[in-house]
Amino acid sequence: MRHPHTHEGSRRGGPGRTGGWQQANLPDASDAAQWLAGRLPDSWFVGSPTVTVDREEIVVLGELPPVSADTAEQSAAAPRSSEPSPAEAGSAAAEGRISRFRESTRAERMAIATEAQARYGRTLSWGASLGQQQTLFTHLSTPVMTRLRQPERQVLDTLVDAGVARSRSDALAWAVKLVGEHSDEWLTSLRAAMAEVEKLRGQGPAL
Repeated sequence: MRHPHTHEGSRRGGPGRTGGWQQANLPDASDAAQWLAGRLPDSWFVGSPTVTVDREEIVVLGELPPVSADTAEQSAAAPRSSEPSPAEAGSAAAEGRISRFRESTRAERMAIATEAQARYGRTLSWGASLGQQQTLFTHLSTPVMTRLRQPERQVLDTLVDAGVARSRSDALAWAVKLVGEHSDEWLTSLRAAMAEVEKLRGQGPAL
């Protein structure tokens, strides 16, 4: 298996994690993608899964092998009350394949997750994709505390009043997602710059 792609919300160099006391005691997860490359069965995914790491969680998202032609023909020959469109048939086949993968690999995924948590001090979560269909299995939703002044609270309240979000918490999550979507290139450059700083810091003399 080729090395998975890694996106890290935080990186470490040396025994301590720079960037805040909240991260000081976290184990180094910079080699998580490489460890998973050796640990995951080669038959699970097509190519390399994407491995994303932050302070609380490691998420593994892999592309599943396509549905075989024989399976597609059997599905097409099955009696139906109405004929689905090609897009609907493809989506249903992808959902079924992802569901099968989730159930058939559950025990082994749990064992790998336990090993990863012991090694990296983070929860290991899973996801799978096939074509345009992508599903994240059980994964963390971590509360984040923040203080907002009135103008910032008014932004959240506007989103709630407009029905965009159900609560201030949902509105804040929506806003963060929106910023991430529209600032992806900048965030990618920022992460690359942070990684380079960590690399140079690790090459410096030990104190």
